Amino acid sequence: MNEPKSFRHELKYNITDAQLALIRSRIDHLLPPDSHTGDTGAYTIRSLYFDDYDNRCFLENEDGIDPREKFRIRIYNHSPDRITLECKRKERGMTQKTACPLTPEQTRQLMAGQPIPDIGSQPPLLQKLTLQMLTRRLRPVVIVEYDRIPYVYQNGNVRITLDTNLRSSRSIDLFLEPSIPHRPVMPPGQQLLEVKYDAYLPDFIYRSLQLSSLRQTAFSKYYLCRKFTR
Repeated sequence: MNEPKSFRHELKYNITDAQLALIRSRIDHLLPPDSHTGDTGAYTIRSLYFDDYDNRCFLENEDGIDPREKFRIRIYNHSPDRITLECKRKERGMTQKTACPLTPEQTRQLMAGQPIPDIGSQPPLLQKLTLQMLTRRLRPVVIVEYDRIPYVYQNGNVRITLDTNLRSSRSIDLFLEPSIPHRPVMPPGQQLLEVKYDAYLPDFIYRSLQLSSLRQTAFSKYYLCRKFTR
């Protein structure tokens, strides 16, 4: 998991509840769901994001700085069974993600803003985070949580995700708990569509989404949650 993936296209759109239902009705019969979804066809993602004391990550996103990076810790369905440290890099309009696993003990130490000791034995990505915590005073700043309906298509390595109920929390000490206090971020009836692919997006998927009629956004979920939870 320490090897960075190749850079990918990542398009983001604001959509309404009605548009989400329409898109889902179209692609339900075209694309299989992600294999990690349950009977509901969805799962919950919770991420703990880091920033420095100058809020550089937030401001770089706001200003569209290129390249830029963000660190986050991610869990699924409120479970600590699978914890992942990720670094997401944005460069020339494309994204790259590097990841490595974390133990619950390591996660709790990072939640407290404390670097992991014994840097020489750490995976390269955790070493990078540790160094930035020591030099840039990087620390956890916000929890981002949402419910995801994901679809996949092997040709082109395509992922279509419908992300609903975006919410944020400053209760960083509760990151690994089953339930945390949070607040909604998007206006009522507004959700997010993300389209990710490598070299190309098949025409039949593009047509089913009718992307030309949707409003694309450059802001990340992290940015939105920081903006409304600061």
